Amino acid sequence: MPEETRDPNAQMAQQLFNKGFAAFERGNLDIAIDLLLRCVEVSPGFTRARQFLRAAEIQKFKKGAAPSFLGGKVSELASLPAIVKATALLKTGKAEQALFEAEKILRQNPLNRKAVYLLVEAAEAAGQTEAAILTLKAVAEQQPDDNDIVKHLGDAYMKSGDFAKARDCYSKVLAGRPTDAEVLKLLKDAEASHSMKSGGWEETVGEKDGYRKLMRDEEQAKKLDITAKAQTAAQDAETMIADMRARIAAEPANLNHYRALARLFSQQKRFGEAIAVLEQTKTINAADPELDRMLTAARVQEFGQRIEAQRARGDAAGAERLEQERNQFVFDDLVARVERYPNDLRLRYELGMQYFQNEYYDDAIQQLQLAQRAPKERADALFHLAKCFRAKGQADMAVMQLETALESLAFMDANRMRVLFELGELAEAAGDMEKAFAYYREVYGADIAYRDVGQKMERMYKLRQKK
Repeated sequence: MPEETRDPNAQMAQQLFNKGFAAFERGNLDIAIDLLLRCVEVSPGFTRARQFLRAAEIQKFKKGAAPSFLGGKVSELASLPAIVKATALLKTGKAEQALFEAEKILRQNPLNRKAVYLLVEAAEAAGQTEAAILTLKAVAEQQPDDNDIVKHLGDAYMKSGDFAKARDCYSKVLAGRPTDAEVLKLLKDAEASHSMKSGGWEETVGEKDGYRKLMRDEEQAKKLDITAKAQTAAQDAETMIADMRARIAAEPANLNHYRALARLFSQQKRFGEAIAVLEQTKTINAADPELDRMLTAARVQEFGQRIEAQRARGDAAGAERLEQERNQFVFDDLVARVERYPNDLRLRYELGMQYFQNEYYDDAIQQLQLAQRAPKERADALFHLAKCFRAKGQADMAVMQLETALESLAFMDANRMRVLFELGELAEAAGDMEKAFAYYREVYGADIAYRDVGQKMERMYKLRQKK
């Protein structure tokens, strides 16, 4: 990353930054954004300017109208022409221009996923890796449960050589997606790279078997080889488990070691041991939602293992009892976690779905109305809110939720089709055949085999021909 003092326009950039930062401190966000955006245009390597530009954009965006913040899909659609322009610049090798165009898109919506990824690609092509990192980090801070963003942040850290931070990112992603083999490999690569860097690997580059000469004995080299593998064999897992226990003994306050050990046990289907490790970890940090998610996942997996064992023994009744016990555990656990983390909207959504599936519609509505504030959960929450209201006989409220959901579903996919189909059924039940026909026709045009839309359209056409 070029230093700000080496930029040919350094004096102008510094003046713009000083004025922009002063405006930011006074809360004049529009002026701050104008000045800081101009600053990074003049000096793309001015990292502090880009950092405060992103902070100002996010502050302004969050102060804006709620629908604009929550309806991310709509803003993404509006930004498509600008994204196409920036992509074309990037493809023709004009990386710095593409980077600035991406910045202009983020001015309108700093959480626009497509623009964020485009900026990251342009920044890396322009040699501005720090710009990619701080942008991804800013988004991850706003959406901490977005595993895709956190994974991209880990990728950026890997490219910058900050393997410890990359490892932390991949650890967080793997906690939410414990069966993701790609992320598991990335985590192992990050751990291996961090070990090699901290152990003096760079001093032996080019020397045959140089990294082995850095080890005290062959056993340490074996551990490093194991960490770099994509899949862990049973015998190698024991070596890694022993190694991780040693790390915990050396750094008993490092939660990442406990998480890694729990993952190893879960991968070996030793769920009881994984649970024991996670419970021990919670004595160090009792208020960590990530640990809670891992612990819940391990307990559900243990239930599944016991249920399969009952079935294998031919004990169908015992398996059914365990299934009921598991379902009750999932529900009780969600209620408890929502109480501990009332602002976790993903948990609100999951609890709302539990109520919905058990036909406690009023309770489901309460949770889903909160959950729909989260951009990632919004469409699903609105759809199931509509299902709840429909089940309660409140068709007008159901239509309101679906129409709101439709506004954020700009592209025809499974989510848009199910909303349209539901609207069609509601219109048909209300006797508004023209409106029902319009909804069904849009689904029919995208997928003739979607549910029974083909039969519905045939019936609609026949009704229209009789008029």
